[in-house]
Amino acid sequence: MRILSIQSCVSYGHVGNSAAVFPLQRLGHEVWPVHTVLFSNHTGYGAWRGPVVPGADVHEVVLGMEERGALAQVDLVLSGYQGSPEIASVVLDAVDRVKAANPAAAYACDPVMGNADSGCFVDPAIPPLIREQVVPRADVITPNQFELGELTGSPLPASADLATVLDAADAARALGPETVLVTSVLHADQPPETLEMVAVTSAGAWSVRTPRLAMHANGSGDVTAALFSAHLLAGGDPAAALARTASSVFDLLVNTLDAGARELLLVESQDAYADPRMQFEVGRVR
Repeated sequence: MRILSIQSCVSYGHVGNSAAVFPLQRLGHEVWPVHTVLFSNHTGYGAWRGPVVPGADVHEVVLGMEERGALAQVDLVLSGYQGSPEIASVVLDAVDRVKAANPAAAYACDPVMGNADSGCFVDPAIPPLIREQVVPRADVITPNQFELGELTGSPLPASADLATVLDAADAARALGPETVLVTSVLHADQPPETLEMVAVTSAGAWSVRTPRLAMHANGSGDVTAALFSAHLLAGGDPAAALARTASSVFDLLVNTLDAGARELLLVESQDAYADPRMQFEVGRVR
C-alpha cells in the first residue's frame, strides 16, 4: 500500500510524521511524507525552534508529486496536526487530486485539536475548519474523546456512559466519515485504571480495553491513527484493525515506560508493529 502522509515533522522525538512513517514502513507500506511544520521537537516541551511550513509550500510539494505521476499510486491519504489554518485547504486539495487520480483511495484524518488534560492547544481557527470542512471529506477519523466532543459540540466527561460515547461517534459519522475510531476513552461503565478504544462504522461498534499506564506519551495518538487506518484499509475489518493497533501501541508505551524514556521508543518497539501479540480481546458493543 502507498500512503501520502501530510503531518508535522520534528527532528528530536516522535510526533506527526516522525511518529507515523516508520511503523507504517515496518508493516511494509510505502510512505510519502509531506511536512506541515519542521520543528526541533514537539511543543510539549514548552519551547521549540523551526518553522511552520507555509501552506503554499506544502501545496507545491504535493503538485511536484502529482507531476511525477505519484498521486495516482496513492491508496491512503493520512493527515494529522495541521500547524496553521491554511493547511486545511491544502490537505483537502491533495485529497481531491489523489481521489481524482485513484477513486479507490481513502482519506484518514486525525483531527488533532487537544486532549482532556490540556484542552484545545491549536490555533482557535483550526477546530471549526476541521469540523466543518475537513471531517466531512474524510473516510476515517481518529479523534480522542476530547476531540470527539469538540467535533459534535457536546463535551464527553469520564462520567459519561459508553452509550453516550457511541452516540457521539454516530453524530461524528453523520458529518461524513464512514469509520470513527475514538481513542483515550474513559467512561462510567469501565473498570478503574483501564482505558478503551472504540471503533464505530455502519456495520456496528467494537471496543478494546487495556490497562491505563501512568504516563503521557506525545505521539502515541499519531502512531495509533496511522496503524489503525492502514490496518483497516488493508484488511477491511474494523475489529481486527482495532485489535492489532491496541496491541502494538500498548507494547510501544510499556517499552517506553519501562525504560523511563521521555520520547517514544519507536524504533526499539518495531517488532510490536510487524508481529503484534494480540493480547487484548475486542468485543462488539453494538
